[in-house]
Amino acid sequence: MTKALKVAVIGLGKLGVRHATVYSKLTNVELFGVCDIHEEKAENTAIQLRTRAFSDHRELFGKVDAASIVVPSHAHHRISKEFLNHGIHLLIEKPITTHLRQADELLEIARKKKLTIQVGHIERFNSAIRAIKHVIKAPRFIQCHRFGPYDPRVADVGVTLDLMIHDIDIMLDLVRSPVKMIDSVGACVLSKTEDIANARVRFQNKCVCDLTASRITPDIVRKIRIFQEDAYISLDYVTQEAEIYAKENGHIHHQKIDITKSDSLKEELLDFVHCVRTGRKPLVSGKEGRDALELALKISKQIHRKK
Repeated sequence: MTKALKVAVIGLGKLGVRHATVYSKLTNVELFGVCDIHEEKAENTAIQLRTRAFSDHRELFGKVDAASIVVPSHAHHRISKEFLNHGIHLLIEKPITTHLRQADELLEIARKKKLTIQVGHIERFNSAIRAIKHVIKAPRFIQCHRFGPYDPRVADVGVTLDLMIHDIDIMLDLVRSPVKMIDSVGACVLSKTEDIANARVRFQNKCVCDLTASRITPDIVRKIRIFQEDAYISLDYVTQEAEIYAKENGHIHHQKIDITKSDSLKEELLDFVHCVRTGRKPLVSGKEGRDALELALKISKQIHRKK
């Protein structure tokens, strides 16, 4: 039997607790510990999941094989660098870092030490997007809408790095062409960073993408629409449903895609564990997380220059 992989979760906000809960239920994985600077939060989570509590992440060095970094974005680089330097594989929640040079430094350390970095772009593991990948050939126009309510816990980054970056990652994966031009607008409403953002991205292969993100909207919306020469594809990430309107014998044929819904976070963590065990490249590697960050930063900077 394969030796159990020892993992830890650093940062026990809402998402961090979800990471820990999923790990605690995976076969051949030992949730060695959970860590948060708030000792009571770490202890309560540890009791619920029958594991160990830590308030200092450095206490885990030499004790775990891998870790999820689910701390605030501004701390991703510092904490991830320490774990990598101690030979620990990482799943870093998005964005990988808040500055490009920081991401490049983490990738270089991982390369030298032959460690896995996976970035938490969870939408890649959404059952709906995985179900339509095979029908997407050469997108000509992509439209993304990602709206939700304001959360002061993520006010350290703008909506571009908080929400839009998910769609940026999906877009780059679908189009696979160099970016030619960006035109962005946005506004700060409740924070010092942009809370509403829109970006039109033109690629060298002539595909055009329109992305809109807002974190001042009461209802949660997560949708993508893809237009190509022979079809129009509509997908809802929240309901994990997708439809295709395709040209067939001179008529438009509508089809609702049959999707087996799954837990996207569980699929993401299973992929991470498998990559750590086998050395396989993650579905969302550190390099892809870095590329999404680069474009997100360009959009955000353009918005603030226009302001």
